Amino acid sequence: MTSTRFTAACIQMRSGRDVLKNRDTAVALIREAADKGAHFAQTPEMTSLVCRDRAEMFEKVGGQASDPVLAALREVARERNIVVQIGSIAVREGDKVANRAFLIDASGEIVASYDKIHLYDVDLPNGESWRESATYTGGNTAVLAETPWGYLGMTICYDVRFAALYKALAEHGASFLSAPAAFTKQTGEAHWNILHRARAIETGSFMISAAQGGTHEDGRETFGHSIIVDPWGRVLAEAGTEPGVILAEIDPALVTEVRGRIPTLKNARSFKVQTVLASESRQAASA
Repeated sequence: MTSTRFTAACIQMRSGRDVLKNRDTAVALIREAADKGAHFAQTPEMTSLVCRDRAEMFEKVGGQASDPVLAALREVARERNIVVQIGSIAVREGDKVANRAFLIDASGEIVASYDKIHLYDVDLPNGESWRESATYTGGNTAVLAETPWGYLGMTICYDVRFAALYKALAEHGASFLSAPAAFTKQTGEAHWNILHRARAIETGSFMISAAQGGTHEDGRETFGHSIIVDPWGRVLAEAGTEPGVILAEIDPALVTEVRGRIPTLKNARSFKVQTVLASESRQAASA
């Protein structure tokens, strides 16, 4: 690993119900990113398929070894000599599906994979209801993957709300953190940008997150706004809602500089929580 600067690209998509069409779109956009000078390209969560219908999803999703999107993105990494992070694809695991991310090196080899830990189960005020646990398995291992420029902490979408995960990854050596996503429009408008800046500032790390954006074939609306944030919390690049590519230069030395100025990882202390009841306080005061 080196501290050499590199150019990172977020590939924003609007994946639909046709796996092969989604594959071809991802390949074309990664080629575009490479042509623009990217050394690293990341696709969003559910690159391969965005489909609400569980039965239809299970018809279209197979095992990792036969996945056409994984195979194609390994090939384009070799073709363009670029590191590719697949934000995630759907991979069949028994009677459920794994929401699985991959890091692929510039020779097309799989360096690491990560299964999304936190599953989004919620009823929203607008009437939307999401039960990821009904379809997806949840991972139980945080993953730190080696890149030519430093270690990358791999997370997915809803994980971004759980600060302890990012703190743990940074404490174990991550300079770059990622949360590729298919954030809903409603929650994205409220929280996407601030969550990414917070995770970057808290850990003194870069945040690089590609996203799904727009209205999809199955009717869902995703927020888009793929984003790259530096360790000081500055937004280096941000997309709108349309598919495309954003790029930013990444200087790994900035991680060391920022963590030296605000050493929260070093200064963090363990502590216990004490609950004091009002009635006990009054009794102690009168004793």
